[in-house]
Amino acid sequence: MAASQRFRQARAIAMVSSGNFLEMYDFMVFGYYASAISKAYFPSDSELGSLMLALMTFGAGFLMRPVGALLLGAYIDRHGRRKGLILTLALMALGTLIVAATPRYATIGLAAPLLVVAGRLIQGFSAGVELGGVSVYLSEIAPPGKKGFYVAWQSASQQMAVAFAAAIGLLLNALLGKAEMASWGWRVPFLAGCALVPFLMLMRRRLEETEAFKAQVARPALGEVCRTLAAHWLLVLRGAFLVVTTTVFFYLITAYAPTYGSTVLRLGPEESFTVTLCVGLLNFTMLPLMGALSDRVGRIPVLLVASSVGLLIGYPLLHWLVAAPSFGRLMAVLLLLAAVYASYNGAVLVFLAEIMPAHVRTSGFSFAYSLAAGLFGGFTPAIATYLIGVTGDRAIPGVWLSIAAAIGLGSTLSFAWRRSDRAMLAS
Repeated sequence: MAASQRFRQARAIAMVSSGNFLEMYDFMVFGYYASAISKAYFPSDSELGSLMLALMTFGAGFLMRPVGALLLGAYIDRHGRRKGLILTLALMALGTLIVAATPRYATIGLAAPLLVVAGRLIQGFSAGVELGGVSVYLSEIAPPGKKGFYVAWQSASQQMAVAFAAAIGLLLNALLGKAEMASWGWRVPFLAGCALVPFLMLMRRRLEETEAFKAQVARPALGEVCRTLAAHWLLVLRGAFLVVTTTVFFYLITAYAPTYGSTVLRLGPEESFTVTLCVGLLNFTMLPLMGALSDRVGRIPVLLVASSVGLLIGYPLLHWLVAAPSFGRLMAVLLLLAAVYASYNGAVLVFLAEIMPAHVRTSGFSFAYSLAAGLFGGFTPAIATYLIGVTGDRAIPGVWLSIAAAIGLGSTLSFAWRRSDRAMLAS
């Protein structure tokens, strides 16, 4: 491949992944500062009650993902990858601005939590297709035999968002006191995300449409998309089950980690953010490597190994951590879980793009992913908090990890065993 062509493809990867960075950055910031947000917008006599309301609001954004996946996915499949990705970025920026600028409950009363929920719903509506749109775009511009490597950069851009948000958290906690952070400091990361929007929008506008989309004769409207997905409902459902593992692992080791470290393990915020920063950097390094590995050995072997390991180690790792909480143990546990996540995710996203019908690829991918994220992954922080509160077992989120890994393992086996699926994947 000529150097000029490699440069153009690297530039395309960077431009398309830039908006995906903002989507994940916004979600991470909300999860990182859930405790401060709970006090600002959801005051209650119970600290657990306030935190649960904030985490449920975090999860509420995921309820809009399937809606966004259908409506925005149909728009992208009909009007093009480039136009759709510009629209999703604009919607994401609007939702972020609402959350960043809404006054506290003490200032405007009930309107405050309602506005925050509205902002999260807009973010979720946009995010419903952002990941699918980026993954499909990357799969369509990838050279033969390198789709796994290319699509993995979608998730890698998310890891840079995780690391960037954690780095800002470390800086703010070093510069500001606890009172300042709780009062207004938590808004700074949201405003920083808003400040990135003009630059990211400029990058998105320079995207070129994929040749694969230009070559498509059939460009379905919303009704046809819905009928096609309904006809392939079992494929979409199995695709969603595939994604459960990656979404649950991701949101536990990133969005929930700072809250878990500070409120459950009683570690300092600097320690939790440092661990999360390292998790993001490890994932950024591993994801393209595991995507490339799946190009070489196949998607299913990578998925089988990663989900099996995740099934076995979830609860034992967390049990070891809570027995003697420390910075070192938290680092070791989350990095091991991150390695499982990166291995699985490096193969699953390109696999999901490959199994969807070509003319509704964005819609099918996004809807399957959104179902998993909405019903399982997005509510992982709230589910983990609830399980700890009910059982008193601080390691119980590990059971949730194992359940998610078992679901992904079962779905992967279904693709490995069905003869029709093997023939489809070989074609």
